[in-house]
Amino acid sequence: MAIYKNGSTGDDVTRIQKALKDAGFYLGEPDGVFGPQTESALKKFQTKTGLGADGIVGPDTWGKLFPSSVPAAKEMSGDLDSCCLALTGSFETSQLSPDCFAAVTGNFDGQGMSFGALQWNFGQGTLQPLLKEMFANHQDIASRIFGANLDQLQQAINGGKDAALSFADSIQNQAKHTIADPWRQMFRSLGLTPEFQAIEVRGAATYYAKGIRLCQDYGLWSERGRALMFDICVQNGSIAENVKTLILSDFGNLPQSASPEETELAKMRIVANRRAEAANPKFVEDVRRRKLCIAEGKGVVHGINYDLAAQFGLGLDKAGD
Repeated sequence: MAIYKNGSTGDDVTRIQKALKDAGFYLGEPDGVFGPQTESALKKFQTKTGLGADGIVGPDTWGKLFPSSVPAAKEMSGDLDSCCLALTGSFETSQLSPDCFAAVTGNFDGQGMSFGALQWNFGQGTLQPLLKEMFANHQDIASRIFGANLDQLQQAINGGKDAALSFADSIQNQAKHTIADPWRQMFRSLGLTPEFQAIEVRGAATYYAKGIRLCQDYGLWSERGRALMFDICVQNGSIAENVKTLILSDFGNLPQSASPEETELAKMRIVANRRAEAANPKFVEDVRRRKLCIAEGKGVVHGINYDLAAQFGLGLDKAGD
């Protein structure tokens, strides 16, 4: 499931606020914006119910707030590229598939707004091509979603970077860096369409190509191996030569008697640990958890429980060409 914390927005945040209000901890009116008042109420609720008072709604806190309703990921079905993107997108947005494809955030990083599984944005010019492709090939769907607002959006993305950033500023709460409705809901609806998800998959093609080359360099052949290298390309860029030397040295110590599956798993663990150790010291353990989750096929990342085979169809089967 997704996690919710200060800065989160949406219908689930409204549900959380209503549950806290019903329990007597939240005194405001539910508005779908997770701010300091919601965080304070949540911490009091967590303390009262024996949870760690971290002010974050993860699986345990959600289960306490809604004992009979724990959200789960929808099982992925599709090609390997789509499954890899869904997994990495879940890590990037803290929202499981299909919600990761529709994640939308405001100008918290100076990029105007970010959207989709890999948080493509206006500031770097990565979001405009995806939207242009959607409007060129699926104008009927875009018109149905955006209605009379479509012309404004098209003018913004066709007007250059400054026009796109100005548009993004005009549709968000500047203080909270959140996209305002109805735009937030319209973008979310767009990201949940199969047509735009396919565009997102194509938009990640460069990462797939780099990931395949890394798999070839390190002799990884499984679906999870492909997912691991794709995730490294997205989060970390690549693997430096000095790190590659360490990895290949570790590979040389692996037992020759191991099965192909055992060797594949051992190699992924080595890659995961070595790449994590090369990250910024502040992020080493976060990177390690994320990469080992892929290598092992299970784990908890940012408060979300992952089972790659069940949720994303990623196992130790041989990846296709």
